[in-house]
Amino acid sequence: MINILPLAAAFVLALALTPWVRGKALSWGAVDLPNQRKVHRRAMPRLGGLVVYLAFLPAAVVSSSFKLQVLGLACGATLILLLGLADDIRGVSPRLKLAGQTLAALSVIPFGVKVEFVTNPFNSEMLYLGLLAVPVTVFWLVAVTNAVNLIDGLDGLAGGISCIASLTMAAIAAIQFSVFKDPGQLEIVTLSLILAAATLGFLRYNFHPASIFLGDSGSMLLGFSLGVISVLGLTKSATAISVIIPVVVMGIPLLDVFLAIIRRYQDQRPIFQPDREHLHHRLLARGFTHRGAVLSIYGVSLVMSASAVVMSLLTTRQSMLILVILATLVLVTANKLRMTGTGAKSKYQPKELPERSSKL
Repeated sequence: MINILPLAAAFVLALALTPWVRGKALSWGAVDLPNQRKVHRRAMPRLGGLVVYLAFLPAAVVSSSFKLQVLGLACGATLILLLGLADDIRGVSPRLKLAGQTLAALSVIPFGVKVEFVTNPFNSEMLYLGLLAVPVTVFWLVAVTNAVNLIDGLDGLAGGISCIASLTMAAIAAIQFSVFKDPGQLEIVTLSLILAAATLGFLRYNFHPASIFLGDSGSMLLGFSLGVISVLGLTKSATAISVIIPVVVMGIPLLDVFLAIIRRYQDQRPIFQPDREHLHHRLLARGFTHRGAVLSIYGVSLVMSASAVVMSLLTTRQSMLILVILATLVLVTANKLRMTGTGAKSKYQPKELPERSSKL
């Protein structure tokens, strides 16, 4: 049975704390000012990460009875929050931010949070990573952290996608528990639902028109937490498709960051240089309203998440067929939206980009 008290506590805390944190953000100068690259047109407080942290972590730690791996999550999440708060208030260079994310990812390793094996989806053999476990874990956590951070460009977008991903992980973990009776999967259900509850409470103030932003503190915290939860849960399964499912669940933000890297490389621009060619920018350029673009991406995320749940129930061959279909549809759509480095610029592309940006 799932204890609903931590879920309710996380939701209520997020609702109650957001107005207080919003006031603190304004007094501390943690304000996101508008510029040519950004969509909003007025200064916005951006310490949403503090809300999610205070609503999620205490409930997660207490509900897990202070389990070592959850304490590791709390340790890494604290480092990520501090890094994000510094960026939200004073600004942090992209390279320093990457170093901080790597440190946070490394901090969870001593607590037993690591990808120890992957399952070959073609022959179901388990491949133990050995010394590669640490770099693979760090790469995954940093990738998901930056993916959610990068897609946080519209009101409620990163929060909504993270909430969908959390609920999906909870559903898949529940399926794994029903099949294998692994109590560890039941803990993943609880962790995922607590994160979803905290995020949903914050979305009350963050959905368009938002009165507060997640900020880098929030988007990085959500990405890091989702990455850790996926390591603790989905990648622990011995099923052949387990190595693919976390990628499908986080498909939209991971695809966005991947295409951003390819696009900037092809255009011979620095990887860390921001642009207005991300998925949400392209939808706006196609005439979508702010809310319409967000809801459309929610819809795609729901399709990806539903596919991940279905894949967890099918045979390996059937799951791989779904994966190929999904990948084809996504890449064709990305090409039509001109996100794949054609060199074409959005009509909203600014002539000059700000010298410093906290986003990749």
